[in-house]
Amino acid sequence: MKLKIVVNSRSVECIALLNSGYEAPSPQLMVPVNLAKQLGLWPPVNAFEAEFDTAGGVLKAWIYPRIAKVKVIANDIESKEVVTDIVVSPYADEPLISDLLAEELEIAVESFGRGLWRFRWEPKDKVRESEKKG
Repeated sequence: MKLKIVVNSRSVECIALLNSGYEAPSPQLMVPVNLAKQLGLWPPVNAFEAEFDTAGGVLKAWIYPRIAKVKVIANDIESKEVVTDIVVSPYADEPLISDLLAEELEIAVESFGRGLWRFRWEPKDKVRESEKKG
């Protein structure tokens, strides 16, 4: 889905993947280094280093707690803005939305395989398609 990410005076729009396996203790958006650079978050300055257990092993990343405001931008509507942690990973190749960030953004997944979703407050027949990477 298309996100707008705001950190301080910088704003970036990008396509992010909702990852149902990305369980986090707070709303988090994991971003690759190139996106962190655009947001002024690389190299890490006021972040703390953390390790994540993943299916591929331990992942070292840098966390900026509650530093960003994120919202979903659909073709006809936008979600509310959510304050979120930014997690910078040198191994991420695209932004990943955590489970709690998806919940705060009020995203209801209708089909992971086909990329169908809606906002929880929309009628069940209002199904949206995922954004295509451009």
